[in-house]
Amino acid sequence: MSRQEVLTTTELAELLRCDKSTIYRLANQRELPAFKIGSDWRFRIREIEAWMRKLSNSNRLQRTGS
Repeated sequence: MSRQEVLTTTELAELLRCDKSTIYRLANQRELPAFKIGSDWRFRIREIEAWMRKLSNSNRLQRTGS
């Protein structure tokens, strides 16, 4: 596994353009695919990409009323 396959909280917040507190909240609520190393959250980029696709598809369905 390369370094680029796993993101830190700061890296994910930059990628998603949101505050780190949002990342922590979503991870703690298990709404965001994540795992912990000690007390630090880590995020697999492939899982995050799949999560974003799922959210995008869900939002698209809500807009079309399907």
